[in-house]
Formats: sequence, C-alpha cells, structure tokens
Amino acid sequence: MKFAFYKQLDNMDCGATCLRIVARQHGKEYSINKLRRICETGKQGVTLAAISNAAEQIGFNTLEVRTTAEKIRTDPMPCILHWNNGHYVVLHKVSNPTSKVERSKFWIADPGSDDLMKLDADTFMSLWHGNQSNIGIAMLLETTPDFGKTEEEVEMNQDQNKEVSWNKLLGYLVQHKRYFFQIIIGLLAASLFQLLIPFLTQGIVDKGVNTQDVNFVYIALAAQFVLMLGRTIIDFSRQGILLYVSTHINLSLLTDFWKKLMRLPISYFDTKQTGDIMQRLGDQNRIERFLTGNSISTLFSMINLLVYSFVMLIYSIPVFMIFLCGSILYMLWISVFLKQRRKLNYKQFALASRENSATMELVHGMQEIKMHNAEKAFRWNWARMQRGLFDISFKNLSLSQIQNAGALFINEGKNLLVTGLVATAVIKGELTLGTMLAIQYILGALNSPVQQFTGFIQEFQDAKISLERLNEIHKEEDEKQSVNNAPQRSGGFGFRISKLDFGYQSGIEERVLKQINLDIPVGEVTAIVGMSGSGKTTLLKILQKFYDDKYKGTINILSGKQSDNELSSKGKELKQIVPKHWRESIGSVMQDGYIFNETIAGNIAVGVEEPDVERLEYAAKMANILSFIEELPLGFRTKIGLEGKGISMGQRQRILIARAVYKDPEILFFDEATNSLDANNEKVILENLQSFFKGRTVVVVAHRLSTVKNADKIVVLEHGEIVEEGTHQTLSLQKGKYYELVKNQLELGN
Repeated sequence: MKFAFYKQLDNMDCGATCLRIVARQHGKEYSINKLRRICETGKQGVTLAAISNAAEQIGFNTLEVRTTAEKIRTDPMPCILHWNNGHYVVLHKVSNPTSKVERSKFWIADPGSDDLMKLDADTFMSLWHGNQSNIGIAMLLETTPDFGKTEEEVEMNQDQNKEVSWNKLLGYLVQHKRYFFQIIIGLLAASLFQLLIPFLTQGIVDKGVNTQDVNFVYIALAAQFVLMLGRTIIDFSRQGILLYVSTHINLSLLTDFWKKLMRLPISYFDTKQTGDIMQRLGDQNRIERFLTGNSISTLFSMINLLVYSFVMLIYSIPVFMIFLCGSILYMLWISVFLKQRRKLNYKQFALASRENSATMELVHGMQEIKMHNAEKAFRWNWARMQRGLFDISFKNLSLSQIQNAGALFINEGKNLLVTGLVATAVIKGELTLGTMLAIQYILGALNSPVQQFTGFIQEFQDAKISLERLNEIHKEEDEKQSVNNAPQRSGGFGFRISKLDFGYQSGIEERVLKQINLDIPVGEVTAIVGMSGSGKTTLLKILQKFYDDKYKGTINILSGKQSDNELSSKGKELKQIVPKHWRESIGSVMQDGYIFNETIAGNIAVGVEEPDVERLEYAAKMANILSFIEELPLGFRTKIGLEGKGISMGQRQRILIARAVYKDPEILFFDEATNSLDANNEKVILENLQSFFKGRTVVVVAHRLSTVKNADKIVVLEHGEIVEEGTHQTLSLQKGKYYELVKNQLELGN
C-alpha cells in the first residue's frame, strides 16, 4: 500500500502538513495555504485543538486520545501524533497489530523529514511518549459524508436539507464500503453453502438409504459437516466485522448529534428536559442497529428467497403457489398492526422521557427530598410514571400476541397444507421420500426470509419514528453565524441598549424587560439591583447572547476607553457578532454555574488541555481559594465530584469566580457571584477583584449591597423597567427605590 507524504514548507507548518497527508491518504487533495489558514497557524505553530477544528471543517470527525503504543495499533489510521514534545507526525500503519508490541513496526510520515520512516517499537515509543513513561497523545480522524466537499457544497447542503435523510444515513454505510464488500462476499458464500444442503439431504435418503450405500451416506454427511463448518467461520467473521462497523457508525451518529446540539442556541436548553435528550440518544442506537443489523441480513434473505423460490418451482409448482399465497396473507396480517404500534411508540417515548427526568431528579435531589420528608410523594410520582410505562408495554405485548397468534396460524396452516400435499404425493409415488425432505427444508428456508422481512418492516417503522424525533432537533436553527469577526481588543467593550423588550412568552403582558434604555460604560463597573423577578439575570443573559432571537430593540457594542458622553450608537450590533467569538471576550459567574466531574484545574481552566500553572494560581488567589487548594494532597489535580459534590457552596462559588478570572476576559458578568460566601471571604475577594476589574467592563447583579456600593454606576430595575440610575451616594440621598432596598443592610436610618 502506498502512503501519502508531504514535506512541510515552513517550521510552523507541521500540523497543517499532517492534516494534508491524512486527507491525501483518504483520496482528497488540499493546498497547504488553505489548511494553514483554517488551522490558524501562527508564529508559535498550532495546537492539536486547532488541527481538530480544521479537520472538522473539511469533513473529518476527530477524537483526541491519550493512549499506549499497544492500544493505538487497533485504532483507525492514519492518525496524527503529538511527537517528541513539540512536533506532529502521521502514523500510517502498524504491522503485527495482534502480536506483542515489541514485534510491531510503525510507518511514520514526518513532514519535517525527507521521506517515510519505518520505526521499531522502542524508537517509536521513545519519540511519541516523550517524558511520560507509557502514554502518548494522538488525534484519531474518520471521514464523514461531508468529506471532500467544498465549503459552498457543505453550506448549500445544510441550507437545503437540515433534516437527517435516509440518503445521509446511507452515507455512513458508504464510508465503510470495503468492510461491507467483505460481508457481502461472506453472505453470498453462506447462501451458496446453505443452498447445497437440501440436495445433499435428498441424496442421503434416495441414493444412500434406499440403496443401502453407507459410504455415500458418510460422504454426504461429511460434505454437510464441511458446509456447516464453513458457514460457522463465515458467520463468526461477519459478526466481528459488523461489530466494528456498527460501533464506528454509532460513534459517527452520536458525534454528529452532539455537534448539532452544541450548535444550538443556549435558549434551546431552557425548555428541554434532560430525559427528552437522553431518549433521543436511544433513537441514535435504534437507527444504527437498523442500518447495520437486520437491513443487511434482510437484503441477503431476499436473495435467498429468490434463489429458493426458483428451486421450489423446479421441485413443485403447487407447493410454491401455496407458499406464495400464505406469505402474502402473512404480510397483510402483519401490516394491519403497524399503525397502532406507531401510536404506542410515540406514547412510550413521551412517557419514558418524563420517567428519565424523574429518575435523575430522584438521584440528584435526594438530599432535598429527605430534608423535606418528601420521599413518599416523589416515589409515588415515579411509580405512577412506571405504571404508565407498564400500561403501554402491556398494550404493546397484547398487540404483539394477537399479531403473532394470527401470523403463527397462517404460517403453520401453510406448512400443514404443504406437508399434506407432498406426503400424498410420496404415497402415490409421484415424489421420493428424499424429495419430500428436500421440499420441507426449502420451505423452512423460504419461511425464514418472509418472517425476517416482516421484522425488517417493523424495525424500519421504528427507525423512521426515531428519525422523525431526531429531525425535530436537526430542524432547529443553529446559533446565527456571521462573516463578522468579534471586535478586536481595544481597551474593552461597553454597551448602548436602546428600547429593549424581552419576554419568554409572546404577548406584551408577558414581557420581562420593558423599553430598557441603558448605557454601560467601557472599563467601568455597572451594578444592577432590584427585587427578585425584576429582570436582572435576564438582562445579564441577553448581554451574553442567550436570547438573540427573542429580544426586540438594539444593543450596540462600544469599543475603546470612552466616557459616558463619548459613547456612540454607531457600534456593532450584538446580534451581528459570532457567539463563539463573543464568548472568547467575556467571562461570567452565573447563579447556576456548573461544576464538572473534573479536577480543580479542569474546573478553573475549562476545556484547556494543559492549563497554565501561573494563571491557575493567580485566578485561585483572586478567588481566595488558593490556600484551600494548596492544603489538598493533590492540589490542583484534586478531582471534584459531579456538580461539586464534596465541596461547600462557598468553595464551589469561589471556583466559579476563579474560572472567570483565569479566562482573562475584557467583559465580566457576575450574577450573585458572592451570595454563598461568608463576610470575611466576600471582603477579601472583593478587594482582590478591585485590581482585576481595572480596565475591564464589569456588570454585576447582586442583592448584597456590599457587593455593589462601590460600583461606578448603579441601575435599579423594578418589574422589568429602569426606575433609577446613579452612584451609591446620589441614589441614597434621593431616598427612592434604591434607598428602600439598602437602608436595612447599610443602616441608613429612616
């Protein structure tokens, strides 16, 4: 096999050149200039994440793994390796993947060398593992149906067909066509072996038993044994190949599903239950099983059906006509129940979605349930859903029993008619006993494809329903993308909000924010206060692009250090900015901030493979949690439980603050960021943050007035409207709404 190879043209081009080599190995040519551009190659080269982004743009699915030389031998190739602590190479092939790793040879395309290299295991491991003893970093790549298409073709296809169609699903199968070719050859061979069995059976009876030729019987039995052994080996190999293909197709389907979910706007997840999304993950598995399971077997069963039908016609036309009429009646009977099964399937999906959500609620909310002695109420609610699922399952079972009883009656009735017909023919001397046995075997071989085909129809219906449910998500609009880039860093950003209206539901009376006109100055701290439900958090979320498609009015972005009276309404509109780019410029601490089942470092530097230690320590110091982390045996490498189990609410909140600081954003959004902290911790953190806030635009939502009293501007919201603006001193003197909010906390008197 010939392996692709290119030499890098520049010292920083190894990542882009590796991607070019992989694409060429898969049959597509890309210019190094294009790959260099989409890899965003700079003076420091590229990261593996940047190579992954570029690979996905040209139609690959990617996965970064940390693995061993022994395990990588069975992974998809070619793949890209992080080489010798600062370089990238392509691994094309490994010899002897099932023997000991020491016996393997590794074919490496190093764009920094002059030609392909064939390395022994020791050399390979020393260069790949680097300083670690047995672990190396690799990026696995597999093609998708979009691989090789131009950007225009991909965009056009997405615009014209947002749904997942059967043609697109078949594209997943085409990616593994060489494996399916092997499966097809195996099934054809198995069909041929099976076709010979009735003739051998007839020969044993008519030529062996009737003539008492024991040697012929032994030869025929030996032939049947060889055929059986051959079929067993073929089936064993076919199942292994199908497992490999189905696993990779399932991974591709799920990867594309998660890609779609992650392209949806944040507002989509406000209205969706977790159980609903989990049910759709199950739909992916159902579609994968249909594509790689019965669909392939049924295809070849139909071939067997045609072949055996032809053989049956040779043996007996009347028997074939009985089989044909019985099979048509059998399939008509099965089709009667499809509509009712479809209705039950939808009901079961909806109820199972609710039951999944209730189950997760029981697990995650057990502490609150027990604290309120509400165990029985929640258990009963769960049990009622289980009863509903049982009722639907029982209806499904009853329907299946009626369907199967009728099908069995039709099928067995047909078999009895055939048995009576051929037995009579044998008695009359019109057929031999061997021919009768052969006809019975062929009839069984004909019944199997018919039964399998009806099962295929039911699975097709289930897969079709699953596809419809998945397309409910795929039809959703992605977050709006634009050719406009994010504003360049130029001393921070501010906002000019004009006539902003927003409501989660339609209708004027449902508005949460009403005709908001507000300037948020560049590089200053703006605090938003008000009673619960006044719209503070909603306004903060809008500024973070949660609800771009729902609000009315304009939000202009102001760049550069400007004073209030210098703010210009000519800035770029918030809706025009790509969400991904915007989020690179902002940091936030929200009330419902999430703690991942990760290390402390992973929770502070979210999504960063190798966090910067100095930045971690600085962020932890700003959040006044560094001393706590340093006391832990594993320090920043200490793993926190799911959703912050094992740490206090205050520690959880300080980690969220450290996360925002580590990001080093130009704009900070704090929503009740210190409400779980004791007074001492809050005082230290606020003092630390004062220096961090310098030169940054900060928007703070808080009930504690100790958090907002030093803000450059305080905005008071009431029932979705701005009722006051000013500093703490001026608003306190006015003795208005702000004064009513703060007088008890700050002891301002009457």
